[in-house]
Amino acid sequence: MSKKTRKFKTEVQQLLDLVIHSLYSKKEIFLRELISNSSDAIDRLRFESLTDKSLLEGDEDWKIKIAVDADARTLTISDNGIGMTSEELDRNLGTIANSGTRNFLEALKEGKAAADLEMIGQFGVGFYASFMVADSVTVVTRHAGSGAEALCWVSKGDGSYSVQEAEREQRGTDVTLHLREDVTDLLSEWRIREVVKQYSDYIAYPVTMDVEREEKGEEGEEPTKTITEETLNSMKAIWKKAKADVTDEEYKEFYHHVSHDFGEPLRVVHYAAEGATEFKSLMFIPANAPFDMYMREHQKGVQLYVRNVFITDDCKDLLPDYLRFVCGVVDSSDLPLNVSREMLQDAAVIRRISKSLVSKLLGELKDMQEKEAEAYRNFYAQFGRVFKEGVHQDFENHDKLKELVLFRSTKSEEVPISLHDYVERMPSSQKEIYFITADSQEAAASSPHLEAFAARDYEVLFMVDPIDEWVVQRLTEYDGKKLKAVDRGDVELDDAETKEATEKKLKEAGEQYSELMTAIQKHLDEDIKEVRLSKRLTGSVCCLVADDAGMNANMERIMRAMNQEVPKSKRILEVNPEHPLVDKMNGLQSSEEPAAGRLTDYIDLVYNQALLAEGSQVKDTQRFTQLVTDLMVQGV
Repeated sequence: MSKKTRKFKTEVQQLLDLVIHSLYSKKEIFLRELISNSSDAIDRLRFESLTDKSLLEGDEDWKIKIAVDADARTLTISDNGIGMTSEELDRNLGTIANSGTRNFLEALKEGKAAADLEMIGQFGVGFYASFMVADSVTVVTRHAGSGAEALCWVSKGDGSYSVQEAEREQRGTDVTLHLREDVTDLLSEWRIREVVKQYSDYIAYPVTMDVEREEKGEEGEEPTKTITEETLNSMKAIWKKAKADVTDEEYKEFYHHVSHDFGEPLRVVHYAAEGATEFKSLMFIPANAPFDMYMREHQKGVQLYVRNVFITDDCKDLLPDYLRFVCGVVDSSDLPLNVSREMLQDAAVIRRISKSLVSKLLGELKDMQEKEAEAYRNFYAQFGRVFKEGVHQDFENHDKLKELVLFRSTKSEEVPISLHDYVERMPSSQKEIYFITADSQEAAASSPHLEAFAARDYEVLFMVDPIDEWVVQRLTEYDGKKLKAVDRGDVELDDAETKEATEKKLKEAGEQYSELMTAIQKHLDEDIKEVRLSKRLTGSVCCLVADDAGMNANMERIMRAMNQEVPKSKRILEVNPEHPLVDKMNGLQSSEEPAAGRLTDYIDLVYNQALLAEGSQVKDTQRFTQLVTDLMVQGV
């Protein structure tokens, strides 16, 4: 293979420019990233060798080695992992397979990423941290398997890289950095030990280095120098330690490793299960949502091991989607080492592990909700939209999830409350739990549908996330009380005595406005299902209401945003019989021309006001604006 020179992709070059020409406070994180990459390469080989022993080439002495040449100012990180092919070199080092780099650059522009690039690993661009300390990087790699050729990748971070054939007898990868003069402290033994201990002590494979030691000779003899290979990390699988033997700092550093989030976790869940299914787990609930949590390609964060052997970080049945923000490790003793990803999908053991993990996590969240209310609200602010998916999806844990969901309300617009909180403060006259769905809290709070509920001091929950429309399809009752949408169906807010008086009043109004109701229905017949006098309005002239099982305006908007076909649906127009405008319209209904000719204008005005109130577009913007102007001139 002749030497080939290629250009970096645009986003990679932008990132390199930032790395090379900016100052960062923690340059040593490059070593953490390269060691982590080496560990991943060994993990991958161990997994693939379960079905193809020839890949091992007779070498199972797993190792990551750091070599220093102080005179040449080079630092080399070597591993005997799976290595890379020519295509993998281009894909892994010349491009970014996902939107990681672009998202990282955007985060920097918006000031969301730390200036010292501590978050670099989170965006899948850890290798490029090398250029924070090196003016050139050389990668020599040979993919596992007989007949694979070794390749050499070289770049100075100047916009291009070259690839050509090389010599490497064993499989694996050497990454050699030619360090800049201002970071030569990273060539010293004590500094390397310090960085490995701080960032990579948890790595499951030995991180070694040749160390020179001087031994005193006999009196009169020159001291002798010996070189020994020493292991710099403890390699202890932290999830197999007892809780009492793990420090907060160790938990934090392991969290950094598995999550690529270099803040602190919100909650540590260290859990060992015994009995019919045995496994050990160490899971973390992050304090902040990852940037790609709502992206389709988002990778779940729980890695599956079998007796210390990495199997996969993409076991879709290990945790349900609504817990996809949880990261960590699960190590099973009951699965076979040669388990395949296809077998995992049907493994009863995985289903039992999943059931146990979900129960444990929901228990931890409940404990946080009860004992650390502020921390739980912070968790919910970050992950509530995802977590609520479980109410719709997870039938087995439905009752537990109902206790954990939070909503803002007409009486709690700043601090979200639970359904338990809501029920606790319901007045004795209230029989149902009321809610409204909308595309924002502001739209929900200003809805005319709330008027009668406010008049009776009834609290209404705001459901303003798109997922809420599906949540309420499953969340139909709590504590024996039905959930009722204030913008769907009819409402009964009065007790028996008051209800009788209300019905009498509406009956009288119905007789008074009978002809007007007929005129409105006739004029708007193509747009509305029916027109009726309202029990829920006290101040507004009108509102639109869906049937109990009908589709409201908010659901229509969501469906259109999902590029779904939305069938035409007619809603009910409710009119407030106590509003002065209704009385004026009734007067026009019984008048002779030309006054009666203005009635259709009023009807159109009223209907368009109802459309605006539910967030829909008016039928004819120009005519509606003219109607409003004309009626204002008339003093209406």
